Amino acid sequence: MSSSALLSIATFVYGLAAFFYLAALIFRKSRLTLVARWIVVAAVLITTMGILLRWVESYQMGIGHAPLSNLYESLVFFSWTAGLIYLFMELKYKKALIGAFVTPIAFLAMAYASLSPNISDRIQPLVPALKSNWLIAHVATCFFGYAAFAVAFGVSIMYLIKARNPEKTSGILGHIPRLEVLDELTHRMVLFGFLFLTAGIITGAVWANSAWGSYWSWDPKETWSLITWFVYATLLHARLMRGWQGKQIAYLSVLGFSAVLFTYFGVNLLPGLHSYGKV
Repeated sequence: MSSSALLSIATFVYGLAAFFYLAALIFRKSRLTLVARWIVVAAVLITTMGILLRWVESYQMGIGHAPLSNLYESLVFFSWTAGLIYLFMELKYKKALIGAFVTPIAFLAMAYASLSPNISDRIQPLVPALKSNWLIAHVATCFFGYAAFAVAFGVSIMYLIKARNPEKTSGILGHIPRLEVLDELTHRMVLFGFLFLTAGIITGAVWANSAWGSYWSWDPKETWSLITWFVYATLLHARLMRGWQGKQIAYLSVLGFSAVLFTYFGVNLLPGLHSYGKV
């Protein structure tokens, strides 16, 4: 079985996990979350095998590079990191229903990578600028940051839904975790993502200097990465120094993830050093 076929299977496994989490939330059947958790574990394991197999396949083709070089591979890696971070959060904080707002994001990323006719799943040679040992460090740190922000986004959406009627104890709203729990989880996920995004920007700057002789060139993706960094820095500053909590932090988290999406997809439509991301 090829890596692409294996990753296509992982797509449907992520979709199945999202289905079970949503069913658990809608029908208020907490036992379904245990099934959903093990499905996420299976999805992460299958994706791990697919990534490793794709890496081996690249060496068999005489190309030999980490599978992190194009849009297809980055979407797969994003879904893998999102699944991994979510599993850690569920096991640590025991808030399984958050999966109803997080696993759909991982599924949609995998589905877009696997099913979109505009994205090729072929293993391709690296362009000269990507032939660097900094590739893994830069891409991995950025995408762990993006994945943490995706989890924070899902938690923030839960917060905003719950905040419409926080005292309700029946129905779907009654099964969503308390507002203070969601607020704290958003903060922790944003802090985690911010640290990794900072590391990603630093490694990217060092890589750019070794490749092009300049730490910063105001490339569209560099610029929007910095904008995204400032949005999340504002969130953390507002919480620490201004005491912001609740809806204010949730809205900033949603705004930050919107910036992440534009950094990831929108700037690929613009010419620049990162335009290879659209292939």
